[in-house]
Amino acid sequence: MEQTIFEHMETVRGITEKSIKRIPEEMADIIPEGFNNSIRWNFGHIAFVQEKLVFGISGEEMNVPKNYEQLFGAGTKPADWTEPPHTFDEIASVLTEQKSRIKTFLHGRMEHKLPSPFTNRGGITFYTTGEAFLFGFYHEALHMETIKQIYRSIAKQF
Repeated sequence: MEQTIFEHMETVRGITEKSIKRIPEEMADIIPEGFNNSIRWNFGHIAFVQEKLVFGISGEEMNVPKNYEQLFGAGTKPADWTEPPHTFDEIASVLTEQKSRIKTFLHGRMEHKLPSPFTNRGGITFYTTGEAFLFGFYHEALHMETIKQIYRSIAKQF
């Protein structure tokens, strides 16, 4: 079953990786009416949250750039950025590299208990590394849908 889960991660993340390569970076920072964040923020947020769900809440060192939490963490927004954000290429590299680290770390550890239960902002509590990791698929899909909606709403400007 673990191999099937990792294959699913490859599929989900593959969709995300193809999207970040297809969307022109000129669209990255436009926030259309009705949205809180940009396409760039959503891609960075996907990377940051998956890192936190797999490594951070397990008590492991997170291996994304140090400023990812300030730029892309829950509750952040581009309007509050005080430094230039990462490029699409930089975020794409993080998204791609993250997959192999996750596979290595989680191999044989899906059922391991977290150091302490983790409750996300939506009120869902995770007790094992596998539970948190699997929630990441849902989270990534939600943000990919938001990226698609933002893209559709601004594509006519380009």
